[in-house]
Amino acid sequence: MQTIHELEYLEISNKTSTLKIFLQGAHIFDFNVQGKKPLLFLSKTARFEKGVPIRGGIPICWPWFGVHPSDPSLPNHGLARTSLWKHVKTQDLSETKTQIIMSLSSSPSSLKIWPFDFELRLEIIMSDILEVSLITKNTGKNSFELTQALHTYLEIHDIHKTQVKGLEDKPFYNKLDNSFDNIQEGVLGFDTEIDRVYHDLSDPLILEDTNQKIKVQTIGSNTLVAWNPGSEFKNSFSDLSNYNNMLCLESANALKDSIRLEPQKVHVLKTIISQY
Repeated sequence: MQTIHELEYLEISNKTSTLKIFLQGAHIFDFNVQGKKPLLFLSKTARFEKGVPIRGGIPICWPWFGVHPSDPSLPNHGLARTSLWKHVKTQDLSETKTQIIMSLSSSPSSLKIWPFDFELRLEIIMSDILEVSLITKNTGKNSFELTQALHTYLEIHDIHKTQVKGLEDKPFYNKLDNSFDNIQEGVLGFDTEIDRVYHDLSDPLILEDTNQKIKVQTIGSNTLVAWNPGSEFKNSFSDLSNYNNMLCLESANALKDSIRLEPQKVHVLKTIISQY
């Protein structure tokens, strides 16, 4: 176990790749495939403090995405990303593929924030591809509704020279003007702030940067969030350095794609990310 400031993390490697994950939030903050650029963006001004969200990597938003729907005083994006998770196991599946499992369960402190019993597992498979599965089990006697996201920050060379293919003709909610029923015209490019929730997705997305392509595939969701603050709002985030080098493409269940989970039932949200 190693530490950065107040936070403990694991570093796992095999013949193909290296991954670093904090116990707080089961937060993957670094993933590198040999011979390729770092996959994940981590802000140079990120705060590594107990109970504080980390800007970059793959934060886990759960059991709600964004502001709580009825009580805005509760933590933004839920309780999972600042809770202390348990490292269950790390297992080599081969010389080039490794599985890591983390877990989080309901507790007296979580029940004060969200009054439901649950078990969460984060299952990671690292090779030349990063596969991340967020598994929710309802262990209580009552059903509950949740929204969630694997809030992935991808590292790019220049946001203004980046585009995303696969969102053409898809409907989206625009958070910037609170408008629904928008339709994506052509490929998605970036010349200003963007904060959108896309729906009805089925095929993988392709991010094209100046010198790489990144493929993002989602299972257990038809929703994707795209976010970059743009130059206009970059200074609104003291813990965000160089907006120009990041783009969030977040596999999510949000807005109309919320999940209703009955007792003892399980839901899996999975993202698969590769570079080429």
